[in-house]
Amino acid sequence: MSDILFTYLNNRLHERKGKKADPAREPGPVLTISRESGCNATKFTEKLNNEINLIATNGGNGNKWKIISKEILEEAAKELQVKPSEIEYIFRYQERTIIGDVLASFASKYYKSEKKIRNTIADVIRSISAEGNVIILGRAGGVLTKDFLRSLHVKLEAPLQWRTIMISQRSGLPMKDARKFAVDMDKKRERFRNSFEGRNTDYTWADISFNRMGLTDEEIISGIICMMRQKKLFDQ
Repeated sequence: MSDILFTYLNNRLHERKGKKADPAREPGPVLTISRESGCNATKFTEKLNNEINLIATNGGNGNKWKIISKEILEEAAKELQVKPSEIEYIFRYQERTIIGDVLASFASKYYKSEKKIRNTIADVIRSISAEGNVIILGRAGGVLTKDFLRSLHVKLEAPLQWRTIMISQRSGLPMKDARKFAVDMDKKRERFRNSFEGRNTDYTWADISFNRMGLTDEEIISGIICMMRQKKLFDQ
């Protein structure tokens, strides 16, 4: 992480202690969800979004929340003037080899470096999040919007053995293969986050984590909504 960005984020954190945020000027609100492999989050996030919108329309500010996912890929591709399929590999946790990068530069006049692609994706995520009332599932959303005062960053986790069982049941993989899948996927997601915010920074930490093994969807959703109320993310 650059010294300039580190200084900026550090100053933003100090603002929390001595100054109240002005919702009319602050970006957001945004909610981000990260998860360990095996902690199914797609359907969970849909249920969470439905509950949030019930509150927003019944006693909240009336602003409807939405889950952002494929829009990130489409908007980034539009900004780069390429097809979404040409940059989708990044969301599959893949990287170009040096040779592949050179060949790609000769193959298309619209060639974009991997650094350019990642920077554009980061800009898109921050821009969409700044508009407010969005839930970002994965996509390094938490680290890219950590400096937003009007934000909440949630992580879903569980013991590896439990996650292995869940993956095995859903995919039909033997337990040994399911465990390997979980470990490999966690490493890929870590590398993906590191490619945006840098390795071993304090800004990778979620605000709050929930154990998927010990808590139901309803209990986790209740906890998230309670924290959102505390942070006034339903206010104007």
